[in-house]
Amino acid sequence: MRRQKANAAQGLPELIEIAAGKKFTENYKEKHTIDAMYGWYRYESRFALPVFNEVGEIERYNVFNVIMVIRHAKDGKMYLYDIMNIKKKRAPFSSPKTLLSKKPIS
Repeated sequence: MRRQKANAAQGLPELIEIAAGKKFTENYKEKHTIDAMYGWYRYESRFALPVFNEVGEIERYNVFNVIMVIRHAKDGKMYLYDIMNIKKKRAPFSSPKTLLSKKPIS
């Protein structure tokens, strides 16, 4: 899954832009008192990677669903902490625009 996480990291602006399903969790660990003083947020998102055939044409896209963990720091800013629960979901041939709809972060 490291490869998928690295690929997801390249598309961070898009991952954040289409993120949904905001869930808040209080910070319970003392070690995160400063870096997550105001708690944690989890968002669901997704990204797609093309799969090429023998002649180099796109055959299909592998779609991955992810959970992004965001920390709300003492400075009031929110920072990406981790991308986790990367789950592959195969999709038929489609353009990236239909796979990754423009849904605002909530």
